[in-house]
Amino acid sequence: MCGISGIFVTGNSGGFDHFNNYAIEMAEKLDHRGPDDKGVWSDNVSRIVLSHARLSVIDLSESGQQPMLSRDERWVISYNGEIYNCDELKGLLGERAERLRGHSDTEVLLESISLFGVEKTLSLATGMFAFAVWDRREKELWIARDRFGEKPIYYGSKGSCFAFASEIKSLRAIPGFCADVDIEALNEYFVLSHIPAPKTIFSNIFKLLPGSYLKIGQSGIFGEPVEYWSPLEVALNVEPLASDEHLEKNFLNLFDDVVSNRMVSDVPIGAFLSGGIDSSAVVASMQRHSSSKIKTFTIGFSDQAYDESKYARQVADAFRTDHTELFLTPEDLIEIIPSLGSIYDEPFADSSQIPTLALSLLTKRSVTVALSGDGGDELFGGYDRYDLSAKIDRLHKILPKGVRSFSSNILLSLSTKRWNQIVKLFPIAPQKSNFVERFGHRIHKAARTITASDFFEAYYFLMSLQAGDSDIVLGEFNRLNSFSRERFECINNMDPFAKSMLIDTATYLPNDLLTKVDRASMSVSLEVRAPFLDPDLYKFAWSLNKKSLHSFNSKKWLLKKSLENQLPENLINRPKMGFGIPVGHWLRNELKSWADDLLEINSIKRQGFLNATEVSKKWDLHRSGKADLSAQIWAILMFQIWLEEVSR
Repeated sequence: MCGISGIFVTGNSGGFDHFNNYAIEMAEKLDHRGPDDKGVWSDNVSRIVLSHARLSVIDLSESGQQPMLSRDERWVISYNGEIYNCDELKGLLGERAERLRGHSDTEVLLESISLFGVEKTLSLATGMFAFAVWDRREKELWIARDRFGEKPIYYGSKGSCFAFASEIKSLRAIPGFCADVDIEALNEYFVLSHIPAPKTIFSNIFKLLPGSYLKIGQSGIFGEPVEYWSPLEVALNVEPLASDEHLEKNFLNLFDDVVSNRMVSDVPIGAFLSGGIDSSAVVASMQRHSSSKIKTFTIGFSDQAYDESKYARQVADAFRTDHTELFLTPEDLIEIIPSLGSIYDEPFADSSQIPTLALSLLTKRSVTVALSGDGGDELFGGYDRYDLSAKIDRLHKILPKGVRSFSSNILLSLSTKRWNQIVKLFPIAPQKSNFVERFGHRIHKAARTITASDFFEAYYFLMSLQAGDSDIVLGEFNRLNSFSRERFECINNMDPFAKSMLIDTATYLPNDLLTKVDRASMSVSLEVRAPFLDPDLYKFAWSLNKKSLHSFNSKKWLLKKSLENQLPENLINRPKMGFGIPVGHWLRNELKSWADDLLEINSIKRQGFLNATEVSKKWDLHRSGKADLSAQIWAILMFQIWLEEVSR
């Protein structure tokens, strides 16, 4: 895994020498992504420079160094990622395969581009990647990103300077390149806790969407990014399974192949293990492929409502892994927080970023590559909100708008704290999870959602922070949302359950979950691979009927069935917990003074981005315990530490 960056000065005005210096600094800014080697390639005549920071995982020799020139010297690549079907791709190269200088997937990818072109190679390659490749003959630069968006690539233009990088901090090495904050993107952040692609916090910087490429010539960008793969199109066009016969066996065979391909490495490898179904399935498959004990890693908390470490330990015992666990305290959190602004590069407020970073630090002590269970919920329907969206859709069809508004007002008339107190009176509630603490939050979110005008707005409300409002950002902008209905019109006739899964796959998965894991892991030079995010496995999942996904009211039935003879029933069918932290409690206690300093009203007024009165009001409500506004307060705090980082 690596960091890539580069500059292409279009047109013919101005000098170029200083851009070479910028490119060197851009690579240095990505040292954490690639501490093993640095490289720069430039063509002063064409006014193009590519830089690279290398984390050596496959082919540790000089043959894997980048930027890399193709054998015919037409193409130059700066590449970040892993190609999992490298041997298959290599087999298509014919005689060229015999002349490869090493065994890196970079070289195989580059020679495939030389033989087949960029578009054909993208259709053939399976992996997680982002790359930039320069065509020396046509004087064109291509940038591309993998299907699911596991690896990032940012790009933008200022004047005649086009630049790209794995992280925004690299682009900030170009003076004045990252200047203006996008207020509408900032508002989106305070609703969703992240900034949805293609936007970023800066108005002239963009995220390349997953499954897309962009071509830039000497006259500038050739139109909009081109989508070469779409999770929506696959789901719409996949052939349903003709029969469920041998379903479990077929799944296991495919899944084992996928996991095996992701275990190829010239450095030590392990796995994240939460004790949930997804990571347990990955570890089970890894252990089937290994003659030695797989190294597994987990994070625990003293607060039992958030702690899954005992379940992870039981799974590790069942599979006899070499297991390591670390218990996270508020003091550990305080040590980690100052680095978040630099690590995430733009405001990002999924609070599970903290345990993810701690887990990455723990894992990196022993291995360089780790497999994760990310994507299992999106492929196999694991989130509660998928069922909830279907129920809300039914309510929209049978209840008039007035009745829904009246019902919403009743639900909102009680505070979240009061709803939490009420649910504690019922013994059927899962008391030993964060279900109780977040119950009122879920009731209020459902209350707002039932008043939505259509499915897409309802989904947006389900994914929003607690208040679902946008009263905190100053300025004039579209305050509803920039959710692109046009992008999802093709799935409008699907049932709500399926629509929610697909929208998650296209938005929440890359914008939140994969961003969280990539930045946290790469900040400590750890490569994380997600076996569930395989195009063949994705196609298989969408060929299943709903009964195969959810049988006998059991979510992710097929995954659970595959573990039936390997894990105790209580581990397979326990309630889903997620990877959260007790941030609300910590903000009222151990983190209170830190938050007080960052939320000081006069400081916020001077910054000029947020409504200081609203910030103080929300902080007072949360700090006093009158309301649980932990998600909103965390978003404000993460914006504040980001501001501190960019002002340095």
